[in-house]
Amino acid sequence: MTSPGRDELPFDDVTDFENADRGFLVAFGPAVVEAEDGRAVWDSEAYGFLDAECPGTAHPSLWRQAQLCARQGLYEVTEGVYQVRGLDLSNMTIVEGDRGVIVIDPLISAETAAAALALYRGHRGDRPVTGLIYTHSHGDHFGGARGVLPHGTEEGVPVIAPEGFLEHAVSENVYAGNAMVRRAGYMYGDQLPKVPHGQIGTGLGPAVSTGTITLVPPTLDITRTGQTETVDGVRIVFQLTPGTEAPAEMNFLFPDLRALCLAENATHNMHNLLTLRGALVRDARQWAGYLDEAIDFFDDSYDVAFASHHWPTWGRDNVVRFLAEQRDLYAYLHDQTLRMLNDGLTGPEIAEEMRLPPALENAWHARGYYGSLSHNVKAVYQRYMGWYDGNPAHLWEHPPVELARRYVEVAGGPEQALRTAQRYAADGDLRFAATLLNHLVFADPDDMAAREALAGVYDRLGHGAENATWRNFYLTGALELREGPHAVEIDTTNPEMASALSVTMLLDSVAVRIDGPRAWDDRITIDLVLTDEQRRHRVNLHNGALTHRSMPVHHTPKPHAGLTLVLTQPELLGLLAGGDLAGIESDGDTALLGRLFSYVDRPDPRFPIVTP
Repeated sequence: MTSPGRDELPFDDVTDFENADRGFLVAFGPAVVEAEDGRAVWDSEAYGFLDAECPGTAHPSLWRQAQLCARQGLYEVTEGVYQVRGLDLSNMTIVEGDRGVIVIDPLISAETAAAALALYRGHRGDRPVTGLIYTHSHGDHFGGARGVLPHGTEEGVPVIAPEGFLEHAVSENVYAGNAMVRRAGYMYGDQLPKVPHGQIGTGLGPAVSTGTITLVPPTLDITRTGQTETVDGVRIVFQLTPGTEAPAEMNFLFPDLRALCLAENATHNMHNLLTLRGALVRDARQWAGYLDEAIDFFDDSYDVAFASHHWPTWGRDNVVRFLAEQRDLYAYLHDQTLRMLNDGLTGPEIAEEMRLPPALENAWHARGYYGSLSHNVKAVYQRYMGWYDGNPAHLWEHPPVELARRYVEVAGGPEQALRTAQRYAADGDLRFAATLLNHLVFADPDDMAAREALAGVYDRLGHGAENATWRNFYLTGALELREGPHAVEIDTTNPEMASALSVTMLLDSVAVRIDGPRAWDDRITIDLVLTDEQRRHRVNLHNGALTHRSMPVHHTPKPHAGLTLVLTQPELLGLLAGGDLAGIESDGDTALLGRLFSYVDRPDPRFPIVTP
């Protein structure tokens, strides 16, 4: 895979810097946001080192992107539309209405969202929040909701989201939540120091805040393109874009303000088709289609386009060019991967061969700072072909530890393998050096010489990476090889998030944590009669699998349940959180509940990644 060299990129083009600074009103200061316990959950001042020239420990293109993303403060997008940038991974947009303000995407944490709103109010006056809009179902666009709508203030305030938002917003943090959060620590570089040789950003924004994640459930769903709503005197026209950057997402226009919100469908970098933290593979073809639709649907009705990350684009022609290039980027990725896989190439082979057209390759907003050409191509391959490349040798390979031991034996033993890996590293073949050293570490995780050698290779790979998430993965891997796994500070399973789960999703969250082998020989049937939703949920544990189905409350399926509980959804949530049956009506053997819970696994939030 070839791409423009560092000296070939258009570094003399300063348009992005001019746009990133346009409309600046006031900076947030002091630039540290603290939780109630005094813990810092955000620190913009930590990125002051980015004012310097790019050092040898960073790719100049990524350094440039980090400088742009680190700009922070309150900005005027156009009359009546403001953004707070640089106070979290994402932006918070504020639109002035007749009586108050409409908040779009209240960041990740309640603390940073409150600080962002206070910054706006300090400059524009203490206007109440009269509307809240979530552009899509990712946590950096709803987690700070209680920072702008504290408990007791949401009465009468419309909370608008695309259809399916709530289900996708909470399910992503339930089914594979522990593994996703653990890998997100690598992707965003949470544990890395913010220094020139450490974490310098994520490509999408500076970092992830570590405050309180909250959620105010939507009260108004957007169900169709062309749907128009008026909030606090402000007209909004919506375009649904499901299955693009998020399963539930939407663009929308403020026609009277001539301002277009592009959510996270078009940002100033190549985005992910499959995030390194893990997610469902996104549909690049559909993504491109919705961008194409946006060009036509909103044609000539805006003077500026803004998104939930990065900086706006001003001028109708500039926006159309931006959207067209973003459209072509995802369409090209999709179509060329399909062309080559139909010629028999595998995902890694296609990733090595793929090159973007020169017009896209040299467009700053199409560079792979957050997503990458390499792993996006592999994602398209995975979407259509799955994990298997068709080669029988790869159908039933040994797992990593057993494979590693055999590779080390073939290489002549640990000492010879280490010398060989060091020679590859010295010759500049860091990719194979990492592969060989990784086998050494997996064959013997106590081999500290191999661990340090691999950490050094990861340092070099990270410092040379243009992609911020690759950099953070490499450098976090080096850190944990030296220090061991680190704790994760982000909590996506707090009570408010859990309370947004449906009963079905709550039971699913238990099912995916059942230790099947321990439960093989047990059989448990429990009925949950939910009085607040007037439904009965039959729960079966059989052959190590927990299944459940919903039915009318008065229907009693056969055979009779060993235990029936009559309760509300909050009481069920309390039981699942470790509470007891006090105050809950029961009929049958209450010991069955404890027996069921005894099979529930507690996942390790610090499981190893760079060691077995």
